[in-house]
Amino acid sequence: MWNHIQLYTVLIAMLRALRNVGHEFWTFGMKQARACIFAGSFFVVLFLSNYLPLFGLPRYDFLFLSAILIQVVLYVFKLETFHEIKVIFLFHIIGFMLELYKTNPAIGSWSYPEEGFFKIATVPLFSGFMYAAVGSYISLSWKYMELSLAHAPNYFLLLVLSVLIYINFFTHHFLYDFRYVLMFLVFVVFFRARVYFTVVRERRWLPMNLAFVLIALFIWIAENISTYFGAWKYPDQFHVWTLVGFGKITSWSLLVIISFIIVAYLKHYRTKGS
Repeated sequence: MWNHIQLYTVLIAMLRALRNVGHEFWTFGMKQARACIFAGSFFVVLFLSNYLPLFGLPRYDFLFLSAILIQVVLYVFKLETFHEIKVIFLFHIIGFMLELYKTNPAIGSWSYPEEGFFKIATVPLFSGFMYAAVGSYISLSWKYMELSLAHAPNYFLLLVLSVLIYINFFTHHFLYDFRYVLMFLVFVVFFRARVYFTVVRERRWLPMNLAFVLIALFIWIAENISTYFGAWKYPDQFHVWTLVGFGKITSWSLLVIISFIIVAYLKHYRTKGS
């Protein structure tokens, strides 16, 4: 039987362990919130755009101007650096090119049914910021969580893989859809890869393949929120909103992989050049 001193010692140790876990969990949440500051701000604006008086300004234009304002505020208050803004702009271009193709009436993967002045063809300019939000999150997470990679694949191999993934987003409409082949290649290429991160002091790690899926899952949840508030619509959502299919998680996983590879390369390039 334990005596009172032993029991007291065990209870104190348990309470300290719980306190440390709670502190680490809270710190993790705060760092993730900081990394999501652009995406989170944009989703708040998206939600409010259904209820605020816009005084005749098309909602898509309001979202575009708000996204630019958010970016300016984050830069002025030093929450994002000029380099991070350049990374975000790169993702804006990559995403916008994909949007132009996917919303073409001949393809019709999704559409933007509302009017707007800041549009190119069928695509409102605010749409690129949704892809930029992914790049912003990964870039800021890299900084706040002090990310580093172990057993990372060769950068040239990753570049080739990124190009193949991006091309497949376009070609699968008239050629075979290689997404599952590409997913298998990703699994093989990143099989040994780990991403290390720091929440408080201790270094922790995740398998890269698991990290890709987790980020894609959260983006899929955000996509459901976006379509619910009418940011864009899939063909089966025109008359009544329906849940975005789980198959989209594979698409987002592949997009996350492209985003991560670009950010990883840029971080590596800057470190090497400094």
